[in-house]
Amino acid sequence: MRIIGSVVLALVASTAHAAESPLVVSDVVTGDSSHVRITNTGRQPVTAWSLATIIESGGGRTHREIYTTDGYLSEVTHGLPQAAERLERLMPGESRELPLDRLPAGAKVEVAATVLDDGTATGEEAALASIFENRVKERDALKAVVDAFNEVLPANHGAEALSALKDRFATLVAHDDNVPCHAALDAVQTYERKGSADQIDQSLRTYADFVSKEYALALKHSQRR
Repeated sequence: MRIIGSVVLALVASTAHAAESPLVVSDVVTGDSSHVRITNTGRQPVTAWSLATIIESGGGRTHREIYTTDGYLSEVTHGLPQAAERLERLMPGESRELPLDRLPAGAKVEVAATVLDDGTATGEEAALASIFENRVKERDALKAVVDAFNEVLPANHGAEALSALKDRFATLVAHDDNVPCHAALDAVQTYERKGSADQIDQSLRTYADFVSKEYALALKHSQRR
């Protein structure tokens, strides 16, 4: 999930809405540049949320679409070149404007689900289940990357370490092309352009430490309270 953050789009039929969420929706703008503002009125970070757009159509029918953002990994990815701030966790008191697909006049936006930093969650069960299922998958993928580094780096150095890690990550990607494994493969391929064995080792250790921090977060945030 590298996942720095992930956005999931799904269609649902339910019209239920989240209760007692610290996340507040305001300033809904429709039209070609549809967007909405969300504010965290709580005392702890909101690590994931689902917003529902609601469009009334003819015959009393309602079209409802769910947008889910999960930013728990931004605790360690914040500030990285490819990190999108709009996909990061929302800190207490923070407001953020989020773009949406084009909405017609009269469309509504509401909070469908919210996950807090301590793992407590409110809202629609389907949306919450999807968030935690994705976190478990990401946790397991990050563990596979961490395990590869822990097994290869103590016994190999420089080009040998790169070769062994490339083989491990290529096998993982072939089995399941998830973001953590694919990002790790891309990283070790980039390190081939490093000069000395010492430079390669330093780059590999730095990346291994970073992924270990991501995995620690995934362990924590994959558990729902």
